[in-house]
Amino acid sequence: MDLLLLAEQGLNGLQLGVMLFLMAAGLTLVFGIMDLINLAHGSFYMVGAYLTAALVPVLGGFLPALAVAVLLTALLGLAVEAVALRTLYRRDHLDQVLATFGLILFFNELIRILFGPVPIFLNPPAALAGTVDLWGLTYPAFRLAILGTGLAVALGLWLLISKTRVGMLIRAGATNREMVMALGVDVRLLFGLVFALGCGLAGLAGAMAGPVLAVQVGMGEQILILTFVVIVIGGIGSIRGAFAGALLVGVVDTLGRALLPATFRLVMDAASANAAGAAAASMAIYVLMALVLAVRPKGLFPAA
Repeated sequence: MDLLLLAEQGLNGLQLGVMLFLMAAGLTLVFGIMDLINLAHGSFYMVGAYLTAALVPVLGGFLPALAVAVLLTALLGLAVEAVALRTLYRRDHLDQVLATFGLILFFNELIRILFGPVPIFLNPPAALAGTVDLWGLTYPAFRLAILGTGLAVALGLWLLISKTRVGMLIRAGATNREMVMALGVDVRLLFGLVFALGCGLAGLAGAMAGPVLAVQVGMGEQILILTFVVIVIGGIGSIRGAFAGALLVGVVDTLGRALLPATFRLVMDAASANAAGAAAASMAIYVLMALVLAVRPKGLFPAA
């Protein structure tokens, strides 16, 4: 494999990593602060993608459609938290798993009714439809925009959690919920805003993924498993851990799928090497997770 192809796959890995971070950041906030296992988080990723695809012809452009779709997804998350999830905070995690799994089925069927079962293909904005020359490497401009968006969101979340009063309340609520309530803070509103923020980030990830992947029913479940792996590797409740874990998983998964089949071809025929390489690549992130947990059982950067 030549260096240009290796560099391209590395950038693809980083792009997948920031996409996973947009998912993992919201999910780790919800789980770390609200102690809520939300299997339906991937559904908001799917909703964000479908809303963007539906709003592009209405609003006449990708960027305004993305902005409105993210806002609507966050508002939908706020409504779901108030109606369906608020009573689950003090209940067993098994109840949370069953309830949010039911939400997955509900959203999948609702999307199928509204948009049909056929995948939708979303075009990137015209300004980002071309390629950029990076020292001899031709790379899609929209993928670079995804990278930039993910880094900007990471910086914004760090500033929000570490430097603002809202972030102080979020950290306090995660540490001692009863004391925060005793001090007069409306914890229900705080938790609702945190959940809406997480859903908005998932919707942003889905909107950005739309031009790269097909927008289809069930697309949220495909990325949700990787998102949970990211959270476990990075440390539950940690934004810094989610960022590090997402980049690590993205790069390992992408380079594994690119390099392992070629490596196996050195010792076996092409057909067997492709099958063995694909199988090994699909296991790579789980092997990585096992190795990280063997050394650091609470993840790379567990929340303080």
